[in-house]
Amino acid sequence: MYILFDSVTLEDLHDIVDALSTALDAKNSYMCGHSERVAELSLLMAQTMELPLAEQERIHIGAHLHDIGKIGIPDAILNKPGKLTEEEFDTIRQHPEIGGTIVGKIKVFRSVSDIVRHHHERFDGKGYPDGLCGDEISLGARIVAVADSFDAMTTMRTYRSAFGVCEAIEEMERCRGSQFDPNIVEILKRLAFEKKLQSTCNRDFAYRLVIA
Repeated sequence: MYILFDSVTLEDLHDIVDALSTALDAKNSYMCGHSERVAELSLLMAQTMELPLAEQERIHIGAHLHDIGKIGIPDAILNKPGKLTEEEFDTIRQHPEIGGTIVGKIKVFRSVSDIVRHHHERFDGKGYPDGLCGDEISLGARIVAVADSFDAMTTMRTYRSAFGVCEAIEEMERCRGSQFDPNIVEILKRLAFEKKLQSTCNRDFAYRLVIA
């Protein structure tokens, strides 16, 4: 029996995204909530940049799905408590390409495949999987790269404590122009200055968004 859908609403899309993100969170306790936080921070930055509403929504959905390729990474590597070997790192580095392929096969998500595939590209061209640089990387992917790294730094890991907001901002500043788009780092700094990123005592989540 086949059921045909005349249209998919934005609410439907978010429900699908939430389901996929939940499946990913189930693979690794330290990833729990990561995609949602990255999506909300990416949206806040896109709003601050006053991007068109359609692009804000595209970035929001792409950010939710940015790590979906980790579904294809063995649990033994994702959940390894100690330091990864270079071979294991090479396996982890496959997740943007895997994710881009996954979303590219789903018509309603095809428009965010650039964000999923390129969120680990670097502004200086030394990232992966395609070695893009500067404006060759889509704006959405550059925004998600900053949000992803900020959240990773401000979340507790088995091998280190969470960075505070100020410490994370300092690290982002150090990497501006090399790893990150300098203009997007400025947006993150502006949000911190405006106290829209605040420290929290939650052991797993060291900051929270403050949206007026």
